[in-house]
Amino acid sequence: MQTHAIPDRVALVPGNGGLPKIVVTTKTSTAEIYLQGAHITAFQKNGEPPLLFMSRKSYFATGKAIRGGVPICFPWFGPREGLAAHGYARVSNWELAAANAAPDGTVTLRLRLPEIPANAAWKNLHAEFIVTISDTLTMELTATNDSAATLEFEDCLHTYLHVGDISAVTITGLQAAPFLDTAADAGGARKVENDPVLHIAKETNRIYPGSTGAVEIHDATLKRVIRVEKSGSASTVVWNPWITQKLPDDFDPAEHQHMVCVESGNVKQDRKTLHPGATATLKVVLASRAPEHCHR
Repeated sequence: MQTHAIPDRVALVPGNGGLPKIVVTTKTSTAEIYLQGAHITAFQKNGEPPLLFMSRKSYFATGKAIRGGVPICFPWFGPREGLAAHGYARVSNWELAAANAAPDGTVTLRLRLPEIPANAAWKNLHAEFIVTISDTLTMELTATNDSAATLEFEDCLHTYLHVGDISAVTITGLQAAPFLDTAADAGGARKVENDPVLHIAKETNRIYPGSTGAVEIHDATLKRVIRVEKSGSASTVVWNPWITQKLPDDFDPAEHQHMVCVESGNVKQDRKTLHPGATATLKVVLASRAPEHCHR
């Protein structure tokens, strides 16, 4: 089988649970991507802590979603009666269609979601995922409607970010933004973020509709700022489960201290309408830098 391996850059190897994964090494960083779900489970710049959070209790088994990293939610977001939560893309086996290493060391992978017989209703909605690894992590999820009818779908890159201590984290870029508060104690209330920064000190589950700007996560413990820049995305989701009674089995409650999800996509009222023959691309770039005061 063609694995698109590139010596010293791209290798396809057995991962946890025997699931195949792609290991990428560049001049500035490393990354790991599982073919199940086209799921990025690791990205780390040389000399820095990991950028992505992975649950130590995550399943690595055929047909089970991986907990952490960057799950792809597609073609729906959230639960759906009788169907996989967040869509079938994150539990389906994708194909590595191409790999390229540029002279500057940047590696680009193109993954394709094959047609899945069990999802005949979506057979004309095709998806590709392009991942570019350098000193930043760039992700592009492209959907194409090959049917003669208009299709509606949701997409989201459900990014889990690794932080040193959630109590020392502030999030900027969401001031004055209205949001739907779906935490257990909020009942889906519609609110507005008035504070200049968001502090997380309890269960947080917010959907910000009409949110197209960049968001930054300021981590005082790890002394870095993670920037989430996006295009083709009208929704931002911020999630930390804290210690709730409804945590899934593959998430250790103590690990809420070291993660926050800042997700980019088009969900709920921002879902996408795709006309026949049209394509739509959701693009997210993750970058990290030292806080400004470190340069003084």
